[in-house]
Amino acid sequence: MQATLQETQVASPRVVSRAEWLVARKQLVAKEREFMRQQDALDAERRALPWVKVEKEYVFDGPAEKLTLAQLFNGRSQLFIKHFMMGPGQKQQCVGCALEVDHLAGILVHLENHDVSYAAVARAPIDEIAVVRKRMDWHFPWVSSFHSDFNYDFNVSFKPEEVAAGTAFYNFKQRNPGLEDLSGDSVFYKDDSGQIFHTYSVFGRGAEMFLGIYSFLDVMPKGRNENGPHHSLADWARPHNMYGQGGMVEPTGRYHAPSCACAAHKYA
Repeated sequence: MQATLQETQVASPRVVSRAEWLVARKQLVAKEREFMRQQDALDAERRALPWVKVEKEYVFDGPAEKLTLAQLFNGRSQLFIKHFMMGPGQKQQCVGCALEVDHLAGILVHLENHDVSYAAVARAPIDEIAVVRKRMDWHFPWVSSFHSDFNYDFNVSFKPEEVAAGTAFYNFKQRNPGLEDLSGDSVFYKDDSGQIFHTYSVFGRGAEMFLGIYSFLDVMPKGRNENGPHHSLADWARPHNMYGQGGMVEPTGRYHAPSCACAAHKYA
C-alpha cells in the first residue's frame, strides 16, 4: 500500500548548533556552485546541438481554425511544444502531462514576452481536447494533430502494429512503447525567411527540468517522497481538481477517478 505523506518518516537528522550548521552549509554551497557551473556548460551544449530543417508542412486543428506549425510561433522566433499524452478517445488523464502544463499559468506571459511561444499538441481530436481544457481551466494554446503526421514524425505516437510488436523508436532508441501515445517536449526555431528548424527534444525523466515543483521538493526534508508502487510522480500527483478525491493512477501515469468502472481501476 502506498504510504501517505503523514506515514512517511524523515530520516533521523543530525541536530547541531547553529555554528556547526553554518560550517556544513558552506561546504555544501561550494558543491552547489560547482554543480551550477556544470549545469551552465550542459545548457550551452544543448543550445549548440545541430538543427534539422522541418521540410513538411504540418497543419493542426485549433479551437477555431486550422493552424500551421509556422502559425504556432505567433510572431515569435522560438516555439516550445509540449507533446501531451492524450490519444483519441482517451478518458483517463496523464498526471505527469497535467502537472507539467499546470506550471504555465504563471510563466506563459513571461515566455511570450521573451520571444518564446508555447503550445501543447495532442493526437486527440480538438473537441476532446476542448472538454479537458474546460474542465481543467487551462488557457495555454493547445491544438490537435489528429489529421497530421506530426506526432508520428516526432516519435511520441505509435501505430497499433508497433505497440502490438512491442517495439518503436522513443526516447532515442527502440523500445516497447506500451501505449500508442507518450509524452515529451520539443523546441523549434523560425528564422527571418520563415524556415523552421527542430533544435531539441527530450522525453521521460529528461523532461523533469520543466517540472519546477521538483526544485521545491528536492530541498524539503522529505524530498520527492515518491515511495509508492511507481517510485515516480504517479505516486502522488493528481489532476489539480482531483486532490483529496481518491482514485488511482496506472503505471502508465493515467489517473482513474473513484467512479471509474474500467478493469484497470476495479482490479488495481
